[in-house]
Amino acid sequence: MVLRRRDPFKDLLFLQERMSRIFDEALLKYKGCSGMAGGMWYPPVDIYETEESVVLKAELPGVDRNNVSIEVNENTLTLKGERRLEKNLSEENYHRMERLYGTFQRVFSLPYSVDKNNITANFRDGVLKIAVPKAVDENRDSIKVKVQ
Repeated sequence: MVLRRRDPFKDLLFLQERMSRIFDEALLKYKGCSGMAGGMWYPPVDIYETEESVVLKAELPGVDRNNVSIEVNENTLTLKGERRLEKNLSEENYHRMERLYGTFQRVFSLPYSVDKNNITANFRDGVLKIAVPKAVDENRDSIKVKVQ
């Protein structure tokens, strides 16, 4: 069994992102955008890491893969997209409208330096899986520093 040192900064980043999402969703409900076509919504995202990469899984049912954009800038990943309302139906035809439509944008701080050239994204069954490889750090081994 390998013991891993707990990183409190990862917990803080997770808490910051959760709180930001809660406030954003509450603001949307306050503005009356919830459940309306053309509003903004936030897809749920799971983030985990393996030895080689950080993996994000976003639930995007009803979103066309051509309406999704992924950008990585340094240690920040931005996921943007849009879920469009079906063209042949208008709001008057709905008895209930609980799914959110419109644009979305999520920004994530990645805990490691990343290898931007080898990021992969797969979209299957309404789930977008993004694998962001960790950058190979040549200086991972510990060194002894001579005190003078």
